[in-house]
Amino acid sequence: MKGRLPIESREEIDFLVRIFYEKIRAHDLLGPVFNHVVNDWDHHLEHLSDFWEIILLQSGPGAGKFNPAQVHRDVDEAVDHQIDQVHFGNWLELWFETIDQYFEGEVADFAKEHARRMAHMLFMRIWEARPK
Repeated sequence: MKGRLPIESREEIDFLVRIFYEKIRAHDLLGPVFNHVVNDWDHHLEHLSDFWEIILLQSGPGAGKFNPAQVHRDVDEAVDHQIDQVHFGNWLELWFETIDQYFEGEVADFAKEHARRMAHMLFMRIWEARPK
């Protein structure tokens, strides 16, 4: 990819997801969490591209097949309830950095805003599900 592009197709979404998760996997705090719970990265990246395609382009095979809150509660349980706001903050920083490095335009801006809202909601769902 040359220059910053608009996000207009599955091709851009796949690129975004793959580059972003390369950063996640190498991150000091996030890498150990993701690498602990993801066994098949190819499948996981395809699934995440499906998710972001339905969110950003309202197309693709993702409609109705995602429950992000439950997935993130399961991840929190798998790492002994160690997920905190710092994890979500680091995730957002890398997401924004990746988008800003490669993309521009309305869909890119929406991808950042949606991620910000989603991070807040997912952390709240994790917190609510924790044993008291």
